[in-house]
Amino acid sequence: MTPLHYVLLAGTLISLGVWALLWRLAPVQPNLAQTLAMLSPVTSVDREQATTRGWEAVGAWGLAKLPDKVRPIPEKDLALLGISPAGFVSRKLAYALVGLVAPGLLGSLSILLGIPLPWAAPAIVSLAAAVLCFLLPDLEVRAKAVNARREFSRSLACYVDLVALERSCGSGTRQALETAATIGDSWVFRRLRECLDHGTWAGLATWDSLRQLADSLDIPELSDVADIIRLSGAEGAGIHRILRAKARSMREGILTSELTKANEANERMSVPVSILGIIFLAILIGPALLSMTGML
Repeated sequence: MTPLHYVLLAGTLISLGVWALLWRLAPVQPNLAQTLAMLSPVTSVDREQATTRGWEAVGAWGLAKLPDKVRPIPEKDLALLGISPAGFVSRKLAYALVGLVAPGLLGSLSILLGIPLPWAAPAIVSLAAAVLCFLLPDLEVRAKAVNARREFSRSLACYVDLVALERSCGSGTRQALETAATIGDSWVFRRLRECLDHGTWAGLATWDSLRQLADSLDIPELSDVADIIRLSGAEGAGIHRILRAKARSMREGILTSELTKANEANERMSVPVSILGIIFLAILIGPALLSMTGML
C-alpha cells in the first residue's frame, strides 16, 4: 500500500469514530417502556415467569404441530391441577428430549471408557427411552388427579356441612355458599370461591356455577350439591337436612373407599408374609428332615 492509502484509511476510521461519538451523544426521545424495564429490578419471579412463557411457547408449538392421537390432552385432569395444555405438552416434549439424549451420552461415555457398543444399540435405546419419557407426564398427571379428586371430595364434605350450618342460621343460599367458601384456606375452598365470584360477575345462578365447575373438573359429588342448591332456589325447599345427609353420605363413601384400599393392601401383604413363613419353616424343619433321611 502507498502512503496515500494509509492516509485515506486513517481519515476514514477517524471520520467513523467522530460520527459514532456524535450519534451516541445526540439527544433522543427515550422509550418509556424500555426505560422503566431498565430501572425495574429483575426478581426471581420475573425470571421464572419468563422461563414459563418460553416453555409454554414450546408447548403451544407442539399443540399446533403434533396430531391429536400423538398428544392426547386430559383436559379435566389438567383443569383440576391448574396446568395449561401448553405447559403439559412442553413437559412431554422436554421429557422426550431427555430420553432421546441421555442414552447417546451414556453410549459416548462407554466408548471413552473403552467399552465398545453396537452402533444400533444407542439409537434403539434412545428411541425407546424417548417414547417412554413422552408418556411419563400422562401417568404423572393421572396419578396426581386421582389424589386431587380424593382431597376435593374430603374438603367438599366439610364445605357442605358449613353451608348447611349457615342455612340453619337463616342465611340465604348465595350468602351461605359464599360465607362457607371463605372459611377454609385450602386450594379446594379457593377454587370454590373463584367459581362463585365468577358466577356473580357473569350473572349466573349459584347452582349453574357449581355445575360448570363440577363438569370441568369431573367431580360428580359437586354436581349433586349443585342439584340440591337448585332444588332450594327453584322450589323454595329447605335444604338444611338434605345437605347434612349429603355430607354424611359423602363421608361414609370416603370411609368405605379407605377401608377398601386398606383391605386390598392387606391382601397384597399376605402373599410376601406367607412366603416368608414358608421360608422360615423350611429353615427350621430342613435340617431335621435331612438328618432323618441321612443326607446330613
